[in-house]
Amino acid sequence: MATQITDGVKVSVETVYQPEYSNPENEHFMFAYRITIENLGDYSVQLLRRHWHIFDSNGTHREVEGEGVVGQQPIIEPGEQHEYVSGCNLKSDMGTMGGTYQMLREFDGSLFEVNIPKFDLIAPHRLN
Repeated sequence: MATQITDGVKVSVETVYQPEYSNPENEHFMFAYRITIENLGDYSVQLLRRHWHIFDSNGTHREVEGEGVVGQQPIIEPGEQHEYVSGCNLKSDMGTMGGTYQMLREFDGSLFEVNIPKFDLIAPHRLN
């Protein structure tokens, strides 16, 4: 599990290769990831935007940017957490993802960036 804390917000990531949704013969490898965002601070925060950097072991890089996560812009109270599951497809059986969330601190309306730790996407057969 990859974990990182930025400005009182802890982001943890777990990944799973999904062979049932993958088609290696057509260079399609599907991964799911579970993100847990914990508010360790004293004030409510809202996740407004995401910005991903996705690297494939074949040398390609792509960026994904947009509002919220899986259609939500959750408000996370102090001591609470928000969890969601999403997915990523690669053209090879290995890659990495990482990025940032743009958050709003509800106390004073300030915006700040929270790092999403870089994590590996690796099909299990690559580990043997």
